[in-house]
Amino acid sequence: LFRRAGIEAAELDARLLAERAFGLQRIELINRERVEAEADALTALQAMAERRLRGEPVSRILGERDFFGLSFSLNEDTLVPRPETELLVELALARLEGRPEPRVLDLGTGSGAIALAIAHCRPDAHVTALDRSADALDVARENARQLGLAASVTFLASDWYAALPGNAAPFDIIVSNPPYIVSDDAHLSQGDLRFEPVDALTDHADGLAALRTIVAGAPSRLLPNSWLLCEHGYHQAADVRALCRAAGLADVTSERD
Repeated sequence: LFRRAGIEAAELDARLLAERAFGLQRIELINRERVEAEADALTALQAMAERRLRGEPVSRILGERDFFGLSFSLNEDTLVPRPETELLVELALARLEGRPEPRVLDLGTGSGAIALAIAHCRPDAHVTALDRSADALDVARENARQLGLAASVTFLASDWYAALPGNAAPFDIIVSNPPYIVSDDAHLSQGDLRFEPVDALTDHADGLAALRTIVAGAPSRLLPNSWLLCEHGYHQAADVRALCRAAGLADVTSERD
């Protein structure tokens, strides 16, 4: 059915949904393929299959996604972590090499994927993760608990930098994957993006509003010779570099994910 609908990785998607519906792992499914399924499990599988046929991503249906080798729970207030964002983590970790007990700030943490991936790879880091959505922070805290990282990350409800104490120590690195899609971008109503929280995708303006705030506030919150790393749209590199230079940041470069 999925293959006829043109769904990529149709067999994998079907297996993942079946595993969830029947509460079985792959080998168990194979071994029990001739066992009559319970009606409740079939009903659950049908409901999930219908959602997938409408285009909803499997990770959204299952409420979980792997990122940087870790498993993250999701809800309707959190973005599905993308493989492309793993580059942001890799770049951050590279810049933290040789810095003992680095201080890390993650702005707009969502499910906590970036902050927790860094904390997992750098147990000595002091990570602070901010988000203005209380529901997203609940998910991030639960992910931290499930990953055994609850003591490694401080979560704060904050509209970007607003809730940081005025006397907060500066950071070795600031990372962020903010909303950067232009408000009238047709992609917002297409594909997987239809099922993502819109406020995590767009600033409801020109796509640079959040980035302006993040860049403007970074210099006063960074240690000397430290870094700001932000994800942005495919067509925004020149604009974001200009924002960084105007804010007094140096060594401004763009990376392709």
